[in-house]
Amino acid sequence: MLNRYPLWKNIMVILVVAIGLLYSLPNLYGEDPAVQISGTRGQTADTAVFDQVQQVLNENNLPIKSISLQNGSILTRFENTDDQLLAKDKIVEKLGNNYSVALNLAPATPKWLEDIGGSPMKWGLDLRGGVRFLMEVDMNTALSKRQEQLQDNLRTEMRKEKYQYRSIQSSDNFSTVITLAKESQLPDVQRFLRKQHPDLTIEKVSDNSLSLRLSEAALTEARDRAVEQNLSILRRRVEELGVSEPVIQRQGAERIVVELPGVQDTARAKEILGATATLEFRLVNQTANVEAAVKGILPADSEVKLDRHGRPVVLYKRAVLGGEHITNASSGLDQNTGTPQVSVTLDSEGGEIMSQTTKLNLKKPMATLYVEYKDSGKKDENGKTILVKNEEVINVATIQGRFGSQFQITGIDSPAEAQNLSVLLRSGALTAPIQIVEERTVGPSLGAQNVEQGMKAGLWGLGIVIVFMLIYYKLFGLFANIALVANMILLVGLMSLLPGATLTMPGIAGIVLSVGMSVDANVLIFERIKEEIRNKRPIQQAINEGYNGAFTSIFDANLTTILTSIILYAVGTGPVKGFAITLALGVAISMFTAITGTRMLVNLIYGGKRVEKLSI
Repeated sequence: MLNRYPLWKNIMVILVVAIGLLYSLPNLYGEDPAVQISGTRGQTADTAVFDQVQQVLNENNLPIKSISLQNGSILTRFENTDDQLLAKDKIVEKLGNNYSVALNLAPATPKWLEDIGGSPMKWGLDLRGGVRFLMEVDMNTALSKRQEQLQDNLRTEMRKEKYQYRSIQSSDNFSTVITLAKESQLPDVQRFLRKQHPDLTIEKVSDNSLSLRLSEAALTEARDRAVEQNLSILRRRVEELGVSEPVIQRQGAERIVVELPGVQDTARAKEILGATATLEFRLVNQTANVEAAVKGILPADSEVKLDRHGRPVVLYKRAVLGGEHITNASSGLDQNTGTPQVSVTLDSEGGEIMSQTTKLNLKKPMATLYVEYKDSGKKDENGKTILVKNEEVINVATIQGRFGSQFQITGIDSPAEAQNLSVLLRSGALTAPIQIVEERTVGPSLGAQNVEQGMKAGLWGLGIVIVFMLIYYKLFGLFANIALVANMILLVGLMSLLPGATLTMPGIAGIVLSVGMSVDANVLIFERIKEEIRNKRPIQQAINEGYNGAFTSIFDANLTTILTSIILYAVGTGPVKGFAITLALGVAISMFTAITGTRMLVNLIYGGKRVEKLSI
């Protein structure tokens, strides 16, 4: 029988729309201004800190919606931003620098919705507010580090081949000069080094000296690799630290843009990015006198570093291993002693280095050195910020046996410290320090204004389309409007479910555009039905031909739009991707609502009946 859906298909349409409505509900509850308290550098927020926070709030008569302690972090929700800001200041005064107190926006989704996976859409920086940083990679440090590694390799290679040299020293423009002990060996050394290091330009500068420097192609490659590695590591660091939907992308030759939606204070954002430091594993010089070393009397190959308690430790200058060789790390407890430990996995090169080092240094202590570059507040002659290097020994452990790609770091004070260390190790070490050259805070008020303007545009567009469809297509226009509302519900629900979807201002434009394209399919169907009626086709056959005949045109038009959106998403960045996602989803959903949804409504009213006239 024409124009009749089986029961299962009607139930399917209703069920899909109901599920979309259910998962779009969290967006109605909005977000609460909140203050989040978490530990720094091994600290953890416990019940004692929880009681202190409650005491501060009570003493200052600050009303709260709720306060909870979960996973070593305290989240306090407030009714308004005034109470939120005052509470943050008072809590900072009470807790000091041992805890990170950050402004945040916490979803107000009811627990029953959270239990089934419901959450609101992620908003971009332009809608939610947050912070944006333009960061520059310190290429001089990256190239200097590469130069040091090259010189270490050269010493090893020269000794292995029994070429005698007087010195291997740094020169201008990150070049290295090798001064040989015997002039007669210079041609052989030059041939050997050209074979070993094809990416280097090797030139004779005197009868017994060679100059080695990176070729232009190798220099460009080194710069690109440093930026790309830092970019990848920054992404993992921010994800590990729990910032939702960050935007981290390259800009130009040596710069990186970092956008953190929802982070309201710049200090907290800097703290998140401040974890982007390097880690080094170094052997402890046990033969050196610590007291004499503190006074400056120590071997040329060693230096003094302090641990977190201010105690001096004498370390060899040359690092055994850097954080760039670490591929994975996890925290846990030692099965024998029950003390916290961190299990580390290295890449093949790092595993070989560690294997040889531990084989030669059994029962000797090895230290993990945390190196961080901070803004000194000063600028050089070019206007760039001068970074100050801060170093701290975070633990010293004895090498108990030979190990390679997998080993454990012990001697850690607490499980929280082990967790923090595993995050830092797992996220990798930067190949070069970075500095913030520009910072910008987008306030939530500006984001609210963007949302308001976007909502107005969307509602005006939706209202005009609804009125037009009702006037021009009457009852069939009502069917199209119901399908259009269902399209919006499904789009919001799907955007809320997809983990990588973020709503931006261009994304709202994509939604508004998809409103027009959604009814466009119904216009084609309805006009085809009217044409069939003018051709004297029976009503039921006209409806059937209208839907079947227009389907090919609708499918082709929507497919090309979806393909264009996919290309936009693939080559675009940030806001362009937001536009592409909402447009593609809106068009794809309209294929379901405008064809299957309206067909179900038409079938319920007109299907299987003797109809003389359509309200179209």
